[in-house]
Amino acid sequence: MVGFILTGHGQFSNGLASAIDMVAGDQPAFQIVPFEGSQAASYGEDLRAAITAMREECEGVLVFVDLLGGTPFNQAMMIAADVDNVEVVTGTNLPMLIELLLTRGSGSGLSELAEQAVSVGQMGVTHQSVAAMAAVENDLGDEDGI
Repeated sequence: MVGFILTGHGQFSNGLASAIDMVAGDQPAFQIVPFEGSQAASYGEDLRAAITAMREECEGVLVFVDLLGGTPFNQAMMIAADVDNVEVVTGTNLPMLIELLLTRGSGSGLSELAEQAVSVGQMGVTHQSVAAMAAVENDLGDEDGI
């Protein structure tokens, strides 16, 4: 199994992890490493320890970060340069994480999962208008959401 580590600025990883728990339940080989200002001095070491530990129990580790070029991204990339079978995906969103958590056991490898994350993440970003949604609701009737 490929392990997942979620990190980002402030409460980003905590919030997404809470939403994942609500929608998809508790997930194995899934860990968060928040980047909090008060713990900035130890963040790199904390992230490295989490990735290294996950790497020992999983065939690879996919690190999900919030922002390209930010500290979590930079630290994850430095660690990925030192530790085998670690990939980094930026621009993490909830649809991306839920789909990958629910499909990662399907035999896909680390690189395939990273590519799938980008594809699903992009599909999860859309623009909707009230008029368009009203037309969709009229077509669907009274179905419940997620």
